[in-house]
Order: sequence, then C-alpha cells, then structure tokens
Amino acid sequence: MGRVRRTHRAAALAALLGTLFLLLLGGATSASAHSAVRDTDPREGSVLQTAPREVTMTFTESVGITDDSLRVLSPQNRRVNAGDTEHVSGSSDKVRVRLRDDLPDGTFTVAWRVVSADSHPISGAFTFSIGEPSATTAAVSAEPAVNPASGALYDIARYAAYAAVALLIGVVVFVLACRPPSTQPLRGLVRVGWWTLLGTTVLLVFLRGPYERGTGPSTLLDPDLIENTLTSKPGWALIARLVLLAGVAVFLVRTEAALRRSGAKESGSGQVSGQGPAPTPAVVAVGGFLALALAGTWAVAEHASAGIQVPLAMTSTMLHLLAMAVWLGGLGALLTALHRSKAPLPAASVHGFSRLAFTSVTVLVLTGVYQSWRGLGSWDAVFGTSYGRILVAKVCAVVVLLAAAAFSRRWTARLTETARPSEARVPEMAVATAVSVSASASVSGPVSDSTSVDSAPGPAAEAPSPSPSSSPPSSSSASTSGADGGAGRRALRRSVLAEVVVGVAVLVITTVLTGTQPGRAELETAAAAESTANAAGGGPTASTTLIPFDVGTPGGHGKVQIVLEPGRVGENTVEAVVIGPDGGIATVPEIKLSFTLKAQKIGPIDARLTDQGGYWGTRSLNLPLAGTWTMKVTIRTSDIDQVSETRQVKIAP
Repeated sequence: MGRVRRTHRAAALAALLGTLFLLLLGGATSASAHSAVRDTDPREGSVLQTAPREVTMTFTESVGITDDSLRVLSPQNRRVNAGDTEHVSGSSDKVRVRLRDDLPDGTFTVAWRVVSADSHPISGAFTFSIGEPSATTAAVSAEPAVNPASGALYDIARYAAYAAVALLIGVVVFVLACRPPSTQPLRGLVRVGWWTLLGTTVLLVFLRGPYERGTGPSTLLDPDLIENTLTSKPGWALIARLVLLAGVAVFLVRTEAALRRSGAKESGSGQVSGQGPAPTPAVVAVGGFLALALAGTWAVAEHASAGIQVPLAMTSTMLHLLAMAVWLGGLGALLTALHRSKAPLPAASVHGFSRLAFTSVTVLVLTGVYQSWRGLGSWDAVFGTSYGRILVAKVCAVVVLLAAAAFSRRWTARLTETARPSEARVPEMAVATAVSVSASASVSGPVSDSTSVDSAPGPAAEAPSPSPSSSPPSSSSASTSGADGGAGRRALRRSVLAEVVVGVAVLVITTVLTGTQPGRAELETAAAAESTANAAGGGPTASTTLIPFDVGTPGGHGKVQIVLEPGRVGENTVEAVVIGPDGGIATVPEIKLSFTLKAQKIGPIDARLTDQGGYWGTRSLNLPLAGTWTMKVTIRTSDIDQVSETRQVKIAP
C-alpha cells in the first residue's frame, strides 16, 4: 500500500511539473511593446519644403534612450545626425535628435529604438521627404525589437521568478499564520523558492542587456551591456531584489531557530495545542516588510510604473502579487503537508488557512478589478485588444480554479457528515476522522475547533474509556464509514491537486499579461495615428491606417501601416510599412492595395505599389471622387501564404 501511495504521489508531482513546463514553453514569447508612438515631427510620410533642424518623437509614456536611439538616414543611406539622442527638456516621453544643415532633397528614413517605462524595448522606423519623395537605399534592419533567443530566455527567467516568489512567500506565511505541527516537509519548498528566486534574479541581470539592445545570448557578458543594466531602473530593481534576498535568508534562519526554541518551551511546560509555536510580533513585522519590499521590486519595473495613477497602481500591484503568493504558495504548502506530513494537520491550522485564502481572494478581486480598469480603459478594449483577450482568459482560469474549490467543499461536507457519528469511538478512529476533516477543510472554509486533534495524541491512559453500558459500533457501519472516508480523502486530494495545476496556469497567464501592451495604451496609439491625419485648423493632410493581419503561419502576423497623402480627391502618395510581431520593421514579398467607392460603383482601383526599399509605395494613386472608400490590402508573406484585409477611409474633396 505504501509503495502504491508513493507511486501516486510521484505521478501527481510529475503531472504538476509537466504542466508547468508545457505552460512555460507555450508562453515563452517575446514581450509585446507597451509604449507606442503618439506623434512624430516631421510626421510619417510628410513632404517638407525646407529641411527640418531636428526630428522629434512623442510616445504614449516615458521612455529610456541611448545615444543612438534615433538614427536619421539620407536617401544614400548615410547618417545625418548632428548629435546624440536626448529627451526634450521637461518631457520624459519626448525624444529628439538634431540634424545637419546641408540636407539634400529626397526621402529620409528615421530608425528608432527606445525602452518603455515598464522596461520593454520597442523599435520601428518611419520616413519623411524634403522637396519631393525619392527612392532610398537606406537599409533598415528587419530584425525584431527583441532577439528571439534572448527574449525566450528572459521570459522563462521572469516566469520562474514569479513562481519562486509565490512559493517562498506563500509557504512562509502558511508556516507563520497556520502553524502546522511539523515544518519539516515544508523546508524543502522554502529552499527551492529562495534559491530559484536568487538564480533567476542573477540571470535577469545578465540577460537584461541583450534583451534591451536586441542582441543574442552571446553578448550576455558584454561589460557595456552589464553597465547599462546596472544604471537603469530595471537593473536597480534587480539589485534591490538580491539585497532583499540576503535579508530574507537571515530572517529565515533566525525565525526557524526562534520557533524551535518556542516549541521546546511549550513542550517542556506541558502546553501542547497540536499546532506549532506562534511567531512573535517582531517576526511578523520584519517578515511583512521583506515581503512588501520584494513585491515592490516587481511594481517599479512593470505596468504600474507607467501610465495614470502611478502611486495607487504600484500599491495595487504589490498587494495583488502578495495575495497571489499567499494563496497559491499556501495552497502548494497545504498540498505538501497533506501528502508528506507524518503528523495530521489540526483543524485550527486548516481553519487559519481558510481565513487566509478568503482574505487573499478578496484582495485579488479588488486589486484585479482596479488593474483591469486601468489597463483597459473602455469596454471596446476587452475583446478588441490582445491585453483584453488575455485578461478574459485569466478570468476564465480563475473561474475554473474556484470551481475546483467548490468540488473540494462538496467532499468536505461529505467527510464531515461521515465523521459526526464517529466522535464517540476509540481514540484511534477519532484521529483518523480528524485527519480527514482537517484535510478536507483546505479550501472549503472554516472547520469547527471541536474536530481538531493534536499532532501527537496523548497517552492511552489520558483517553476517555468507553462506558460499559455503551454498545460498540457495528462492524458494518464502521466499514461503510471507513470506505466513505477513504474515497472522500482521495477525491479531496485530487481536487486540491487540480487547484494547484490551475493555479500554476493562472500564474503563467498573469506573467504573459505583464508582457502585453495594455489595452488603454493600444487604443490611445490608434487614436493618435488617426489624429496625425489632421492638421491644426485645416482639413486632413494625410490618412494613416494601422491594420493587423495574420496568415495563420508561425511568425506570419503583424500590422501594416498605410499612409495616404494628402487623403484628398486627385493624385495621392501611398506608403505601406509592415511591422512584425515584435514591433520591428519587416519585409514581405508583395503588398497589393486597391480602392473601391461602392456608392458610386467605382473601382477597384489598383494602387500599383512597388518596393521602395524598406516600404512599399506609389506617388500616382488617383482617386476621382470624395467619400468613404473601401481600401483592400493584401499581404503576401511567402509564395503561397497571403491574407487580405479591408478598411474604410475617408477621402476629402
């Protein structure tokens, strides 16, 4: 029987680790860009009569830059920067670079690369012309903003760090708040959490440079990249996390020693409650400070550090992370205690975790609602943005998690009913019943203290002797009760395991969500792109349309930006730029563009786009009438893969 149980436990552990591994591999994609371009000066596709003195870019949030974040290239592919890239005075979301005085006529390309306030690198390019558009030999890299190999390693390290902090904080809180009689099975979890968090943090320090600059893992030990990381906000957060982990190690060692001394004193005085020793107020205060500080190292480098209501958002993020850690990490500790603890868990310990889990879920709901509102901003962003769709997936996973908890509650009720007629039996049966009730209460709510039992039963002489007049229970009822209890315990353990597996899925989805551009920012970017089509006090001078596409093959998705200038009746200039899945400029074999005015039965008019070196365009599209035209764009990504999308564009008279 013992061998069968060990086999089942090993299979359950393998299933859990396998699920985590698959989820990590499935989610290990490059983080999406979080900041986006709000405006440029000169604007995308504009034709200037005189050469500008500088190029200025405005983003949806503050950005970090390097000396060559903006590179302006002439039609002959020569750099025309007259200085380094810098922030506009007093504006962390505006960057500029000065240009030379002797610029020739033709089409210039601006290649840019910055780091958004929430630590994610983004890149892209746009063009403008002086005098009149011309062919250009400027070579803009089609590589993504993040190197795929560096991005995958960086994301896996981030996922592991989230899991490690949840395990570390959750198990420690479970020990201090729920006071299990034996902490021996949980010490390994604490060590795994601490060492994993330490290792992933060190790895993130070295991976940060290649991740930001878009280089491969071979530049992991580049001194310049490491120096750049250590002087940036994400680098400061990682260094602070390492310092805090040293403090956590000292805290864990001293707290374990203090709990041992306290437990020895209670045993010596004969005060045996069935639970472990209670922590002192100083231990609770120091532990709470360290947990808050660890959570803060994530808040200062994620979504909360940019956008609206930053102080409130950072506080909400810290509470959300801590509640997640207490709930999911505590659930892992409870599952371990149920399977590996030699002493049965007292009902008081399970009752404590029940209250703790309820409080954590309440905090998660409140902070989650606020963060969802802050990240989405409107109902249109729920299904109209990637952030909203991933958020919906997270909500569905949480619903499944709560459904698993409901199954546990049902088995708890059955086990409790089974235990009631057995309360007057011999001590051995009382112990078995208490174990089942304590285990079942893990996620089902408070358990009455009347069903608690000490972790080490007292001597047989202290147990009440059965009255001679009382009749012993029949063997048939005892066997039925034992069978029901055994089946209930097995079902309960399966439901708790299911909760842990779904909880890991929720954790991974949450991590993916932190690597996705918030819906509010995505909609603001789209609105900003539309606003660039209007000049102050005048009619539209250009029409800019950003169209997502997906041909259904790996890497075959992205966006195509179409600039139609001046967006009026008559001859127009068209520029079509393809943006890859990681925000960088991408090249495709062909782009076709046509216009149809259905109300007047005109079209389709083929724009006859040609490859201009970095973008597709034409200077001879003639639209004869004003109105709302249907623009159809076809993007071919290979010899056989292509997709067509349509959008409505307004042509002014």
